[in-house]
Amino acid sequence: MDSNRCLFRVWAPAVSTVDLILVGPTERTVPLVRSADGYFSLELENIPSGSHYRYLLDGTKDRPDPASRFQPQGVHGVSEVIDWEYPWEDSSWLGLPLKDYIVYELHVGAFTQEGTFDAIVPHLTELKDFGITAIELMPVAQFPGSRNWGYDGVQPFAVQDSYGGPQGLKRLVNACHQIGLALILDVVYNHLGPEGNYLAEFGPYFTDRYKTPWGPAMNFDGPDSDPVRRYFIDNALYWINDFHFDALRLDAVHAILDHSPYTFLEQLAEEVHESAKKLNRQVFLFPESAANDSRLVRSREFGGYGLDAQWNDDFHHALRGVLTGERSGYYVDYGEFRQLVKAYREGFVYSGEYSKHRRRRHGTSTQDFPGERLVVFSQNHDQVGNRMLGERLSQLVSFEALKLAAGAVILSPFIPLLFMGEEYGEEAPFQYFISHSDPQLVDAVRDGRRQEFAAFSWQGEPPDPQNEATFLRAQLNHQLKREGKYRVLWEFYRELLRLRKELSPLAELNKERCDVLGFDNDRVLLLRRWSGTDVVTTIFNFNGEAVSLVVPMASGRWRKALDSSDRRWQGAGGSLPVEFESAGSVEFSLPPTSVALFVRVDRTKNPGAKGSR
Repeated sequence: MDSNRCLFRVWAPAVSTVDLILVGPTERTVPLVRSADGYFSLELENIPSGSHYRYLLDGTKDRPDPASRFQPQGVHGVSEVIDWEYPWEDSSWLGLPLKDYIVYELHVGAFTQEGTFDAIVPHLTELKDFGITAIELMPVAQFPGSRNWGYDGVQPFAVQDSYGGPQGLKRLVNACHQIGLALILDVVYNHLGPEGNYLAEFGPYFTDRYKTPWGPAMNFDGPDSDPVRRYFIDNALYWINDFHFDALRLDAVHAILDHSPYTFLEQLAEEVHESAKKLNRQVFLFPESAANDSRLVRSREFGGYGLDAQWNDDFHHALRGVLTGERSGYYVDYGEFRQLVKAYREGFVYSGEYSKHRRRRHGTSTQDFPGERLVVFSQNHDQVGNRMLGERLSQLVSFEALKLAAGAVILSPFIPLLFMGEEYGEEAPFQYFISHSDPQLVDAVRDGRRQEFAAFSWQGEPPDPQNEATFLRAQLNHQLKREGKYRVLWEFYRELLRLRKELSPLAELNKERCDVLGFDNDRVLLLRRWSGTDVVTTIFNFNGEAVSLVVPMASGRWRKALDSSDRRWQGAGGSLPVEFESAGSVEFSLPPTSVALFVRVDRTKNPGAKGSR
């Protein structure tokens, strides 16, 4: 087939004519042919890779292609025909099982000074050796300007030009797979950004039946919604088939409003998983939702949507409430120690209880979910960036509490996620940033941020999201992890990740082989996990004071594998024994704000008996 042959095809039922404008030394206009289903198309020869084009709607509106693969001049500029060929070197890569995911979330623009895909590549080996198994990219679909979180994307198929475009992204994916790292892409199917959003001029992509916090809702269940679904499902398949992504994180699916009997999310899950089977690869979908709806990750056979593993904000809120005592905004629903205990036992804290913040009952139960169905974190882009000053946890709690938070996430029976820089205590604020070209839109964003922060009673004026300095402040200082307390924290995280992988009770995310015991008055939480005859016990002391406590420990000889209060980790020096015998319980003097992990090295009873665990 001629490599310079190109099919131009666009769904535009809202207009009568669509002309293709081929941009070049000699610009030419070619009318596309309309079919009965509202698609316009034409196949042309002599269209080499790199050719620029636009669509002219009804002879009056000059617009980029809604399915453009590259926008070299931004969201308002020409679209570019790209070369599909790429010398992939990952043919032996089959993906990772879900239980092995240890996720590192990063923003391409802020992770390095260069802010490109290629600039990430030199860091991959260190991240892999550190213990990360999967990199998650915040959205990379084309957004206005060069500075944005990515959730203002308006060209879902086009890879951000300032990051390095489609070829740069393929180089990053290829490099990840070559060293055994999975790659997750954050995609936004609940709304499009406000600047450069031309979809409504082509067809009924949006509906006025529903509203989202960010603008019109996508039309997934109204008249003419089938082609809208097709557009976004084809987008998901595009990232998986053409870019070899291993998973997609689905942003804010509670804002994907769809009351059809066969929902968009169900269809998306079915088609993505079917594609994965054909590719002989493990591919996953990670929904983010504020609804605590367990149906998202239940199988279709049991009335669910069939997605794979959900971000669990409840775990974060319960942990943050105990660590910081913050009670403003949605944190008003959290802070009781028993809630953190429930998060470890079940997953969701709110599974039908009354929520003061929402003023209604909230959530459903995840008690029967395997641990690998939930993703937990002490920080992520939202929970840092949606604070008025963008403070990371390193700016809010003590060094001892940072280590405790790390242990709470990494030693949990769930999939852990780290937010870039967390692993060494990065102090650069991660605030909301944009680079819109419309002054009125910029003012609207500023006002919106002020209103959002009002619920938290934070004082002062929010940083200007349009100011480039707000973005520059967010860029990481990787040199920090080479020195002082930052190096210590980095080594502590690395040791936690090593233990999680090497100790079989920690590596297996089985809540049925995990006992959770909470000492609410003392603010101590105990996790006992086992695999076969191997048993480990983790003790988290969230109390700011030392606590003397008798805790149940399986009979046998035990060894201390980790103690955050040890001087090695810049602790005060703990009193916990290195080795000891247990006859069923042990009295400990637990250092304040600490985490300790113990491994049974010799059992004294029948491993089949419950008491032996």
